[in-house]
Amino acid sequence: MADESYIQLTLELAKRGIGKVSPNPLVGCVITKNNKIIGAGFHAKYGDDHAEINAINSAQETLEGSTLYVNLEPCTHYGNTPPCVDRIIKEKIKRVVIGTLDLNPLVNGKSIKKMKDAGIEVKAGLLEKECIELNNFFFKFISKKLPYVTLKAAATLDGKIADVNSNSEWISSSESRKYVHSLRNKYDAVLIGANTALIDNPQLTVRHIDGRNPWRIILDSKLSLPLNLKLFQKNFDKRTVLVISENGLKKNRKIGELQKLGVKIITVKKQVNNKADLKFLLKDLARLNITSVLVEGGSKIFTSFIKQKLFDDLLVFISPKLIGEGVPVIQDIGINSIKDAIDLKLKSCDVIGDDIVAEYVL
Repeated sequence: MADESYIQLTLELAKRGIGKVSPNPLVGCVITKNNKIIGAGFHAKYGDDHAEINAINSAQETLEGSTLYVNLEPCTHYGNTPPCVDRIIKEKIKRVVIGTLDLNPLVNGKSIKKMKDAGIEVKAGLLEKECIELNNFFFKFISKKLPYVTLKAAATLDGKIADVNSNSEWISSSESRKYVHSLRNKYDAVLIGANTALIDNPQLTVRHIDGRNPWRIILDSKLSLPLNLKLFQKNFDKRTVLVISENGLKKNRKIGELQKLGVKIITVKKQVNNKADLKFLLKDLARLNITSVLVEGGSKIFTSFIKQKLFDDLLVFISPKLIGEGVPVIQDIGINSIKDAIDLKLKSCDVIGDDIVAEYVL
């Protein structure tokens, strides 16, 4: 039980790096000796020291004979920093307890072998499910070269995300809207469609909490959006991305104006049904080291991701409101029978303000 308790502590430490370490994983580390904690640390910022090094450097006594706990297998390769496993061996740490192996082929199992060869006792697989879940963004990114995709919608009890006039202010509670800002800090990018950008004129930044702004991605295949939108005019951090079709390239003058505002342009091909090839887009985003995408709307965009089966989970804020007619969460996805329905599994359910927040996975 003591081992599991310390791995749980590494998970809590690792969470302090949310919004700061991507595309690296979230990692926490605890070092014990004679049944007391003598060092602790976490990966605080991309490019900085890893959790193991921070924990080792925090220790006020010799580490020889100690036990090191970490939620993810230590690295054994040179990246922005030297291999953590070499420092662990150098400090003569006696025992290492690991939550889960690293799916990165540069690491996977290699550091465990190296430590065992050096005479270190290694135990792996404690709270493995929780450790994998904490780094689900990283694991998908490193194994499939695609970002993790969450569809996020605020809907009335009768399944509408806006009224007949496309007005959605405000379906969800103020508490839910504040929570969404914490999600924007957590995810590398937020994605919306052209209709949502035009109607809501959002900023898609983090404002109600301390955190970093995500990349802001707008799908506008026809390059139809006006230049006066907040997403373009307030692009002070140069993290707005406009996704257009090959036909949109013909509007050279407008592209030039957007680029002067610091907007990055990505061109994607279209599928036979004249919809953007979202997998092609996701691969492009992965090349920008974007490991996770929060899709905030609207209905057409949700529908496209679902039809192309390119989402990992669905997060719905269900408000205790009824409006009857309005814009549905999703539109026609080509299913005509309940027997052919896409089955999702409930992952979690909570209450925020007056809303029920349900998370579903495929």
